[in-house]
Amino acid sequence: MSSAGVSTLSVVPTEPLLSPMAFPFPIPSHLSLEDKSIFIYLSFSGSLTPIRVMEWDTIESVKFKIQRSESLPFLTNKQKLVYAGRELARSDSLLKDYGVTDGNVLHLIIKLSDLQVISVKTSCGKEFTFQVERGRDVGYIKRRIARREKQFDDPEEQELVCNGERLEDQRLIDEICCKHNDAVVHLFVRKKHVKVQRRPLELSIVAKDLINKKKNDVNGNTNRRSYDVGKEDTIRKSDVIQRAVPRKPPDRDFILEPVIINPKIELAPAIWNMVNSTYDGLGSGKYPIRSAEGTGGAYFMIDSAGQKYVSVFKPIDEEPMALNNPRGLPLSLDGEGLKKGTRVGQGAFREVAAYVLDHPLSGRRSLFGDGKGFAGVPPTLMVKCLHKSFNYPREFTPKIGSLQMFTENSGSCEDMGPGAFPVKEVHKITVLDIRLANADRHAGNILISKEEDNNQSVLIPIDHGYCLPTSFEDCTFEWLYWPQARQPYSPETIDYIKSLDAEEDIALLKFHGWDLPVECARTLRISTMLLKKGVERGLTPFAIGNLMCRESLNKESVIEEIVQAALDSVLPGTSEATLLDAVSQIMDLRLDEIVRARL
Repeated sequence: MSSAGVSTLSVVPTEPLLSPMAFPFPIPSHLSLEDKSIFIYLSFSGSLTPIRVMEWDTIESVKFKIQRSESLPFLTNKQKLVYAGRELARSDSLLKDYGVTDGNVLHLIIKLSDLQVISVKTSCGKEFTFQVERGRDVGYIKRRIARREKQFDDPEEQELVCNGERLEDQRLIDEICCKHNDAVVHLFVRKKHVKVQRRPLELSIVAKDLINKKKNDVNGNTNRRSYDVGKEDTIRKSDVIQRAVPRKPPDRDFILEPVIINPKIELAPAIWNMVNSTYDGLGSGKYPIRSAEGTGGAYFMIDSAGQKYVSVFKPIDEEPMALNNPRGLPLSLDGEGLKKGTRVGQGAFREVAAYVLDHPLSGRRSLFGDGKGFAGVPPTLMVKCLHKSFNYPREFTPKIGSLQMFTENSGSCEDMGPGAFPVKEVHKITVLDIRLANADRHAGNILISKEEDNNQSVLIPIDHGYCLPTSFEDCTFEWLYWPQARQPYSPETIDYIKSLDAEEDIALLKFHGWDLPVECARTLRISTMLLKKGVERGLTPFAIGNLMCRESLNKESVIEEIVQAALDSVLPGTSEATLLDAVSQIMDLRLDEIVRARL
């Protein structure tokens, strides 16, 4: 392998990484440290970094080695590793379990905060700070300074300079930080075309992770995750809900249109307000801001006043391992996504499906947006969108993707321990994840908000691009480790579960334009069956969810064993209904065994 483009992680020692003297017991010959030491290469930011590991290293220990390295100082919970098109998601699994051997390349993805701390310091010693998104440009910084400092109250008269280079208004903060590769990037602001010398204003952009630390804004308010993207004086609100589908005006370089397959579908007022607010923001020149987190392209869409996020757009061609993925992930060779049983380019459909199937407590959902869903999935629909801020390495054409309403929040469940979460809020997410066999439920995609009436915490599930897979192999539920999952369901939740009907759900998705593949429909039927049968026997969310998740990478879950036993019991070519009957009978036997074992 050529050494071009390879950055050295550290000097590789010639002796073993661990001395045999460190072990109080003899080391078996088949675990020889020298024999099992291998080299892997981390692909990150366009370069390859060699790292020496052991074959029996767990994924968590590899991430810890990356964290300790001076070259790649990233916390383990901010890292994602991908090998051969699959995320190495199980922290306690070994490298060799995923088939990683000597010389293999692992793709490293870092979850960065979308925020930067801007520290402003004048030459006379005055200091203040505020927060901005990494995707913001220099022009936005000027406007923030103008609102804060009277002597620079006109952004048009400001000039920002970094290391002798005058910064244009369209330069991004993230680009400036990456170029100088410093923890602090020093900027100076001065008046344009003024002969009288004025004291310069010094800015320091601090590349600091805000996910796990609270910071105060210029008004002294505490925030965890900023969702107020400006402090304008007024917000323009539309008094009339437009029913016409927005079209591209001839003098504008953007498009935003809902993709409605079935003409019988009527979008609810809340959906139209989201679409129109997003459209108005684009029309007012507010650029989408690409999130610094995640493995695919996700863009925060801003309202026309530039004050707040209104939606999040996820193009299908920028999904992980898709053609225009902006994170540098390799293309999927067989079309399979990062999670087993999913397909590249179908994440947006699954995002919409999760919203459509999140029925309100009052009854089954029939139209888009008719009532808040039981689990609280934000309103989501398919749209066609065009804007130059998206990732276009090739042709500049409209993109199809999911548009989800942005929900104000104070962070995610990663930011705090689960002990403070209401049992009801946790249980509503367990119902959704079990039904949809979610293969990617972690604390980072559960947002935290507050109810206006009683200030009680509300959990908001997002990121459902890996639900409804063709198999149960990668089912992952973070809440299994939360104490609330061991509490029994309430009577209200049990009644809701009893009302669920997988056949009606499949028909509803078809009505909305997604004819589920046979394998995905089977997953929905079986997971709904397990949820209902488990509740009938008084099982907790933990007991039911535990049947769907593997204990280790290579050990099948109970639900996988049930499905395989059913497949083995029927003849090839047997109808789907007959197979499901076999699954139901075997599931009854296994669940009854579990109940008897607990008596």
